[in-house]
Amino acid sequence: MVFLRFCVDSIVQYLPRDSRHGRFTMADKSIRVPPMLWAQRKDKVWLTIQLENVKDSQIDLTDKKLHFKANGGHDNLPHEVDLEFYSDVIPEDSKNHNSGRDIIFLIKKKDQEAGYWPRLLKDTKKPHFLKTDFDKWKDEDDSDAEDNENYGLDDMMNQMGGFSPGDEDKENEEDSDDDDLPDLQ
Repeated sequence: MVFLRFCVDSIVQYLPRDSRHGRFTMADKSIRVPPMLWAQRKDKVWLTIQLENVKDSQIDLTDKKLHFKANGGHDNLPHEVDLEFYSDVIPEDSKNHNSGRDIIFLIKKKDQEAGYWPRLLKDTKKPHFLKTDFDKWKDEDDSDAEDNENYGLDDMMNQMGGFSPGDEDKENEEDSDDDDLPDLQ
């Protein structure tokens, strides 16, 4: 029992005290790491910081790392993270967009011939706050025909067998499905 009391007392001495009441308090404004999603192509990386209502954001993107600091979330608490990339990036050609619900980064890789990175960060340990964005993810061995991500609605409809501009004449043709159906008994 004495040993347990000694352990508790040695820990308690490092806890912050509320000076008005002499009680121990936990820091309400501790810094948090926002949840993130990432995906890549051979020439770029997408990074999504999932933090809504971002205020007072400080973003510092260098060729080796990204530093993000902001207040946000439903309780407007401070969030901060430092990411050291697996390889160098081009900060001047990279962009970010704050949608109000998250911040999306499009980061250009410096060595585009090197292809896909085995991971986003230099550190081999996977951080708990970083997940794969499977909506944007594409494997390195996927076909190059799918690389054109900027195709229009007409191209997509043609690929799916939908209406195309030369189909107006076909609409006026008779079809066996247009015949009257016999009465039901």
